[in-house]
Amino acid sequence: MSDCVFCGIVAGTTEADVVHADDALVAFLDQRPVFKGHVLLVPRTHVVTLDELPAGLRDPFLATAQRLCRAVVAGLGAQGSFVAVNNTVSQSVPHLHLHVVPRTRGDGLRGFFWPRTKYAAGERAAYAERLRAALASDRPSDR
Repeated sequence: MSDCVFCGIVAGTTEADVVHADDALVAFLDQRPVFKGHVLLVPRTHVVTLDELPAGLRDPFLATAQRLCRAVVAGLGAQGSFVAVNNTVSQSVPHLHLHVVPRTRGDGLRGFFWPRTKYAAGERAAYAERLRAALASDRPSDR
């Protein structure tokens, strides 16, 4: 869709710090992260909600989400992650996206209030590189 920001990222016409891309999926850093290293995973195909995700993408979507969860731990030193998908309500961009938010004990995240932070100049690219390196060392064939 021409007016979808995530479709623009998938097409390469909208700037983003991509940490993973394959034939079906793209993962990139959230512009307004809950915590630094907050990743969004989207299908290349424009679908709005999880129930619209084609059956053939369900396993790759979840497998890539698992890899991203491991990457925020291995690459960023997080103790775990928060994973979420909004369907329509609270979905700021109407293109299916799964959030992987790095978590540490005592980080202050409570309930469903998602405070946002900002990256300093050049910091977002450094986080993206750390996640790409962690993903490179966690190949799907290893699982």
